[in-house]
Amino acid sequence: MKVVDTTFEYRTGLGTDIHRLDEDEKLFLGGVEIPFDKGLVGHSDGDVVIHAVIDAILGAACIGDIGEFFPNSDERYHNIDSKKLLSFVIEITESEKWEFVNIDIVIKAEEPNLSAYKKQIKRSIADICGADFAKVNIKAKTNEGMGAVGRCEAIEAMAMVLLRRAVKNKF
Repeated sequence: MKVVDTTFEYRTGLGTDIHRLDEDEKLFLGGVEIPFDKGLVGHSDGDVVIHAVIDAILGAACIGDIGEFFPNSDERYHNIDSKKLLSFVIEITESEKWEFVNIDIVIKAEEPNLSAYKKQIKRSIADICGADFAKVNIKAKTNEGMGAVGRCEAIEAMAMVLLRRAVKNKF
């Protein structure tokens, strides 16, 4: 007699990104525009949160990194809304039957204070990824005055993603 038992394959991915701040740019974090007198410089919109999440997802799925999928030498991605890039990555992972167990994000910024925006960023990431709101976590930290982040020259983000997909075991 054959018994089919469905179990899950789990994969983790880690993503990081950092961009410098400039007075001539708008600030987008996790797909949310944050009112501030500076924004992040990047080939796209510079959204370090989404870029870190993209790298974490691609890493968990073992299919590359953001630079391979969206090279900064390709003009199609110049000033593009990073939400579009994340949506494309989600389509790929969904086609491979991956689903989110959780997404954990750390944003490091000396300024602006992000406490009031954490829920908006969480909602934005959950919506783009098609994940339950409860499966996304946002932490906002300072760099205690150290390095480029501490001098208000940059904002950095890190993301850890746990994906799973069903696999059938035959006994």
